[in-house]
Amino acid sequence: MNGHRVVVIGGGFGGLQTVRALRGAPVEVTLVDRQNFHLFQPLAYQVATGALSAAEVASPLRAVFKRQRNVEVVLAEAVGVDIDKREVQLGVLPTGEEGRTLPYDTLVAATGSRYSYFGHDDWRPFAPELKSLAGALDIRDRILGAFEAAEVEPDAQRRSAWLTFVVVGAGPTGVEMAGQIAELARDTVRRDFRAADTRQARVLLVETADRVLTGFTPSLSRRAYKALESLGVTPLLGRTVVAVGPESVSIADADETVDEVPARTAVWAAGVTTTGFAGRLAAATGAATDRAGRVTVDPQLTLPGHPEVFALGDMIRIGDTALPGLAPVAMQQGRFVGRVIRDRLAGRTPPTAFHYHDKGNLATIGRSRAVAEIGPLRISGFPAWALWLGVHIVYLIGFQNRLLVLLRWSFSFLTHGRGARLITAPTQTHQSVAQPPP
Repeated sequence: MNGHRVVVIGGGFGGLQTVRALRGAPVEVTLVDRQNFHLFQPLAYQVATGALSAAEVASPLRAVFKRQRNVEVVLAEAVGVDIDKREVQLGVLPTGEEGRTLPYDTLVAATGSRYSYFGHDDWRPFAPELKSLAGALDIRDRILGAFEAAEVEPDAQRRSAWLTFVVVGAGPTGVEMAGQIAELARDTVRRDFRAADTRQARVLLVETADRVLTGFTPSLSRRAYKALESLGVTPLLGRTVVAVGPESVSIADADETVDEVPARTAVWAAGVTTTGFAGRLAAATGAATDRAGRVTVDPQLTLPGHPEVFALGDMIRIGDTALPGLAPVAMQQGRFVGRVIRDRLAGRTPPTAFHYHDKGNLATIGRSRAVAEIGPLRISGFPAWALWLGVHIVYLIGFQNRLLVLLRWSFSFLTHGRGARLITAPTQTHQSVAQPPP
């Protein structure tokens, strides 16, 4: 391989923008990811509730970069890094080979994050997280399977447990997920079943804070709360999940009184921690980490003492500042890192510090319901929902994906239908063990 070698680990928003920013630069880029596609993660919950199919929110990485001739894609997991030798160690390749290394002149780590179970990884099999496409498909199977189980369950109490859904965490993902499950039960599938009345489904949204969407202003949180209630969601604020099992979720209030809720389906959307590579990178460079495992980087997004190693996105904090774990943050950081690399190679003085331009917050709650915070503007209801639709269409990767999603949303809005309500896993009792991300 000739030229300056840039290895980018992670094909998410940050890694994608870094590679794109190096288009036409005198570099050879190797993008490493353990998946062969880029997932538009903000819409993963729509896959989990049957509103969109997997192919509509994911794009093959090789297709994304087929016209960028200085990019090579490697399907593998980065399992380690040798800072002295400037090599990335790879796990098992598609051929079965293991232990190959990739040399680099510049390394960019953008491995993202996953949800934290706060030391209770034994809950993971019963409350999968919504951070991956596999997780979204697993949750879809569980939700739709719960309706099917309720249809054939003769016992009223057990049927009620099948029709009880617990979403843990009332951030944007949790709020969006709870609203979509409620809409699915009360609108989309209510005429599809004969014995089970899906309108009787309970959707519980558990949050330790005193309001939903704590990243928004209190006024928008209150509007979101009311919108959730109008959909049939029951927000449980100031509550903490203390146990999750195959047939129940235990929830404690502020007085530590525990209520064991019979529920066969739970979704985890609370707390964030980094992936395993972030810890390995920190150990290799001597960088500090915070309680969530985020690696401390310099203002230029480089590891202290290692200007050739960049890190960005959910896996970092800049000094003592941790920016929101949002796609726009990672995208802006990816473009920034690409510019720094280009300036260095051209002999120009690169920018000395990354500055995040906050374009606002958006969260959808259900059909024609959303909240938006853009600078001084506070928007809710249909206008915010229309804005949310437009923003997500614009940021989707690939013209075909944008067109398909626009058509799917238009059809769903007119018909109240969801065309991706498929159970793809074998018939089961929703107790399959989910493998934790690396």
